[in-house]
Amino acid sequence: MKARVFVSFKSTVLDPQGQTICAALHSLGHQSISDVRQGKFFDITVAEGPGRDEVRRNIETIAHEVLANPVIEEYRVEILD
Repeated sequence: MKARVFVSFKSTVLDPQGQTICAALHSLGHQSISDVRQGKFFDITVAEGPGRDEVRRNIETIAHEVLANPVIEEYRVEILD
């Protein structure tokens, strides 16, 4: 089973890399772009055995405790087949 975890800054946190990308897009003529927020994702492969619900709980815990800083980041977990 595979899981994907998306991590990005909360909307209230400044994203300087996103602002730099937005400025670069404007300089390339893409004036319709009003904002860019950058993030990251993790693809995680889980060994056979645990059920889908248990995998989701485990990945949620990993995302909260290891992959994201919950003070400034938010995350979303997807279980892939």
